[in-house]
Amino acid sequence: MDVLLLSRLQFAAATMFHFLFVPLTLGLSILVAYMETKYVRTGDETYLSMTKFWGKLFLINFALGVVTGITLEFQFGTNWSRYSAYVGDIFGSLLAIEATAAFFLESTFIGVWVFGWNKISKKAHAIVMWLIAGASTLSAIWILIANGWMQHPVGYEIRNGRAELTDFAAVVFNKFGLLEFIHTVSAAYVLSAFFVMGISAYHLLKKQHIDFFTRSFKISLVFGLVFSIFLAINGDMHAVHVTEVQPAKLAAMEAHWETTARAPIHLFAIPDEENERNLIEIGSIPGLLSFLGHHDINAEVTGLKDIPKDERPPVFLTLLAFRTMVGLGTLFPLLMIIGWFLRNRLVESTLYLKVMLFAIPLPYIACEMGWVLAEVGRQPWIVYGLMKTADAVSPIATSQVAVSLVAFILVYGLLGATGFYLITKYAKKGPESAIEN
Repeated sequence: MDVLLLSRLQFAAATMFHFLFVPLTLGLSILVAYMETKYVRTGDETYLSMTKFWGKLFLINFALGVVTGITLEFQFGTNWSRYSAYVGDIFGSLLAIEATAAFFLESTFIGVWVFGWNKISKKAHAIVMWLIAGASTLSAIWILIANGWMQHPVGYEIRNGRAELTDFAAVVFNKFGLLEFIHTVSAAYVLSAFFVMGISAYHLLKKQHIDFFTRSFKISLVFGLVFSIFLAINGDMHAVHVTEVQPAKLAAMEAHWETTARAPIHLFAIPDEENERNLIEIGSIPGLLSFLGHHDINAEVTGLKDIPKDERPPVFLTLLAFRTMVGLGTLFPLLMIIGWFLRNRLVESTLYLKVMLFAIPLPYIACEMGWVLAEVGRQPWIVYGLMKTADAVSPIATSQVAVSLVAFILVYGLLGATGFYLITKYAKKGPESAIEN
């Protein structure tokens, strides 16, 4: 393996591991803030216990997200120095804003929240949790604006052999980045809802802390139902924009080889990239791809054969990631709707509770597949249409990257095992583990 492949594997491993924790931070912060607000308004001690129980799981998750996120940013200087030199004027400014205006703000408020019990008023303490949720979202905004710029670069000029920022507003309000932010955050909220509902289902199946976990389940059910439906709507909007600015990604998402009007979608397809065709196509629906990409059943969709071979993304992996994400994204609102009808008899709904318990990993898989789609579907470009990934890698020895890749896997594996062990341990213990101040 060469330095490019090893660097890509290392960044992919670090990013996917980091993103195991980011969505739960985004969504659980809002749910905990809501629970604490309910406590302040009602004085009901059950909501205080809910705040502390779910807040403990939030803090464990947040700590792991911080550790894995910091190492990610260093890779832009170690493994991707040519990328940083070429577009650092734009990308670097966005990461700097995220770190100084969002991450440190979030970390400071978390410190106040953790150590502020009985030291500030109940109302002020609840407000701090809302500020944590807002700072987490602000952090996500800047990260996704940066990624959105890589997907669809705007607001720059090539000067002195590098891309230089000319229109900061164009970068910030880049439509691709804004749609990506809405889609990613909505997915994070759905993941958080499944997390809380799944753990609540575990305890309800054991007939313990019924009132506590019924309330937790219902709060998350409403949260998840709203955003699972919204996620599907936003996904459609995002698909239309991808068609406009990344036609190669759309074609790879559906293994679409021939440019044609009334382009079909195949319910099942296995691409043969070497011979530019599909080995198997089952369940073709004429015009559906045209409608997905253009909202016009008769619109023409660019095929992969009309895109140079060296500018096509890996078709099979892009197709697999997209189908997995969409399939799970279709399942989520269905499970939420079923839960809505069963919400007043959850304890008796044993089968549904078991499904929700074992469904906890599904939103994690969907989120990871969404990032695979976003990043692999952009290849071979690191900045779409501007800089190829092969031109961005640092001129370093293969052995250096190989050693650091192994180190990353070992350290992250240990961190992940420890983190998920702690989350599982305290989740199983129930609310007693969070009663102390």
